Amino acid sequence: MRPFEGRRVLLGVTGGIASYKTAWLARLLAQAGAEVDVVLTKSAREFIGAVTFEALTGRPVHTELIAEGHALDHIKLARGASLMVVAPATADFLSRAAAGRSDDLLSACLLAASAPVLLVPAMNDRMWAHRATQENVAHLRSLGYTVLDPEAGPLASPHEGSGPGRMPEPERILAHVGRMLEAREALAGRRVLVTAGPTREALDPVRFLSNHSSGKMGVAIAEAAWRRGADVTLVAGPLSIVPPPDVRIVHVESTEQMAAAVRAELPNADVLVMAAAPADFRAKKVADGKIKKAQRPDSIALENTDDILATTLDARKKGAVIVGFALETDDVLKHAREKLAAKKLDLIVVNDAREAGAGFGVDTNRVTILSATAEPAELPLLSKHDTADAILDRVQEILNGR
Repeated sequence: MRPFEGRRVLLGVTGGIASYKTAWLARLLAQAGAEVDVVLTKSAREFIGAVTFEALTGRPVHTELIAEGHALDHIKLARGASLMVVAPATADFLSRAAAGRSDDLLSACLLAASAPVLLVPAMNDRMWAHRATQENVAHLRSLGYTVLDPEAGPLASPHEGSGPGRMPEPERILAHVGRMLEAREALAGRRVLVTAGPTREALDPVRFLSNHSSGKMGVAIAEAAWRRGADVTLVAGPLSIVPPPDVRIVHVESTEQMAAAVRAELPNADVLVMAAAPADFRAKKVADGKIKKAQRPDSIALENTDDILATTLDARKKGAVIVGFALETDDVLKHAREKLAAKKLDLIVVNDAREAGAGFGVDTNRVTILSATAEPAELPLLSKHDTADAILDRVQEILNGR
């Protein structure tokens, strides 16, 4: 999937050690289909060479404001861009940008740009915290630029320790690029509620009932919805992966807690995607202390947990799109259609737990999307990120129709 096909991204690189990360960002942008025009400042060329970016993007790299035959490069580059990104943006560049300077090619492009601009600062933590830098950032935001705060962590020099100043990883920057490119035509202004991962039902203080869900599918949907401009809340059971950094997360443990969190959020949600795999059973009585082997009972009495979708019907916002998931082993489509009707869903996403490459714990999925009004859409084996985009395409069609 190449979501940035036909888009041109102007990628500026300033003289910071984090510029090595920008090479990978250029590669990710090109893989996503973007035409990437790279502008290197003089100091950036001390850290990384133009030939690196030429090899990764397949396009010439621009370095000089005034060069023979290229006197108006800053105008052509800026006007042709769908988005401008500067990563890393040093403290010096932020200062010059805030003052409206245009004494090199990159700062001149910034002044000539009419496309959205994403600035990604990276510097020493004390430089980032300095009042002058913070005032420059505040002024740049007031001009309409998006400034992505640096992350905390180990800084470049082993003598600096750690703190806020690290450039975010290229994958996170790519997600922000996607949000800025796609938000105006996708889910901007919509509130999307996603559930992910398993739940755990205690047997005693150290044991629980659960399942093999990793949360990868739900996290992929939350990330894709955020990239499309939505205000995303992720209700997450114990995940096996790192949750996305740019969405609001409500952590839960049990099915009862997940149901309560969904019920609290649902009245304001335009979309609910129930991608979690809540435990279906819990112990009727949870032991106060650890059950010893010598005292192991012959059986443990179980009872059903609440069906979250079935018990939140009354809390749904009028016109909201509700998406359920079903993981089946027998009569897959038959059981999915029954759930679609019983739980009053707009869509249900179903797959076969026995199929290789689909289901729990893997990075791919093969699903069929069913609705009450259209023929089933059987998707090929895709990454969970591409599956998420396919699901949200259907969600957007329904939203637009309402």
